[in-house]
Amino acid sequence: MATRFELLLLGRRPESLRAAAEEALDEIERVEEWLSPYRPESEWVRLHREGVGRPVRVDPRLFAFLWRARELTEETGGMFDPTVGPLLRAWGFRGGASEMPDPGAVAAARELVGWRQVELDLDRRTVCLLRPGVEIHPGAMGKGYALDRAVEILREAGVENGIIHGGTSTVCALGVPADGEGWPVSLPEPPPGTAVAWPEGRPPRVLLRDTTLSVSAVWGRGDSPVSHVLDPRTGNPTRGLALAAVVAESATDSDVWSTALLVGGPEVLQGGPVEQWWELGEG
Repeated sequence: MATRFELLLLGRRPESLRAAAEEALDEIERVEEWLSPYRPESEWVRLHREGVGRPVRVDPRLFAFLWRARELTEETGGMFDPTVGPLLRAWGFRGGASEMPDPGAVAAARELVGWRQVELDLDRRTVCLLRPGVEIHPGAMGKGYALDRAVEILREAGVENGIIHGGTSTVCALGVPADGEGWPVSLPEPPPGTAVAWPEGRPPRVLLRDTTLSVSAVWGRGDSPVSHVLDPRTGNPTRGLALAAVVAESATDSDVWSTALLVGGPEVLQGGPVEQWWELGEG
């Protein structure tokens, strides 16, 4: 997933904690093996290779992931939509140099975006990409899903207190540290030269206990002059917010809803599973 996963576990049996940690990290690697769009042998790549214009039976885990992704697209009003793969390519965020694309290329890519281009058959557990060029990208959900799987492994192993993160943008907390009411996590500072700042001069600090925090920001790709988060409605980089952060019970939800908040603003959170949220505006 082109990111670093780290964890810290607390308990009285170091050997058991190390074994649980290794199994949790192995589970993240297993998710990467079937979910990655960058590994030629992954189930995800096979779907995009063999499933254009005809249904293909896929791994149950992948089907469940896609089904949930479609549900979350509906729940967020389309502010999160992993079918934006064609737009990511048009903007050079997949396999190319990030640059301002031709408006015609963006318009053509938009025609390929949306779950109307993907057929999911629950009974047969098959997926069909209805048009050439349709591409689903797991980036805004895959990391959170992998962290949820890792947390499940840790809980099954009896781990009660610990913290695990992926790329520092999604953090999952179990229990509490030995000397506190929750795991203290600070939201990120804007990079130097960014024309935004936290109102109080420093980022908020959050105490997490058996919950998760995710952050989405427009400065996620240092090689790009524009936001790497695209608005599925327009096909263009999102504007208005520079950073969005949410706390939710699961990492999948926090990952998705932080993206939805960045794209659609606070009104998109109504009725969602978000427990707390923060936004930082541009300008």
